[in-house]
Amino acid sequence: MAKNNFKIVKINKTKSLFNYEKKILINELILDLKLGYYDFEKVKAQKIKFSLEIDYEDKKPTNDKDIKSIVNYGTVVKLIKNLVKKKHYNFLETLAEAVFDELFKDQRIGKITLKIEKLEILKNCSSVGIQISKKRSHDKL
Repeated sequence: MAKNNFKIVKINKTKSLFNYEKKILINELILDLKLGYYDFEKVKAQKIKFSLEIDYEDKKPTNDKDIKSIVNYGTVVKLIKNLVKKKHYNFLETLAEAVFDELFKDQRIGKITLKIEKLEILKNCSSVGIQISKKRSHDKL
């Protein structure tokens, strides 16, 4: 007679059976700031446009009474404004890296796609800029 190999599995009711994949969208945040390598860019402010997609995961549903249960887009906008006030960035890439460094402090965030454009720098172009995606690696160094 064959032996029964079934195991009884207890479900931990304090753990969620779901993962939420969430995305914050910030489109066309336009700021006047001094940004650039050339001397004239260090003297006169120019219009810079930021667009972000921030992917994050959560094991809990959003709590309607707790703002900490979300990645707050208002906080992200404030963070960018504060970063550009604190120092002059020569390159869009170094500004992007500073934004990434701050945002990835939130452990829920897994990926950020950031687009930064200069709107007034080259004639005949509505904008020039960069788009960089950075993804959290779960590999241990």
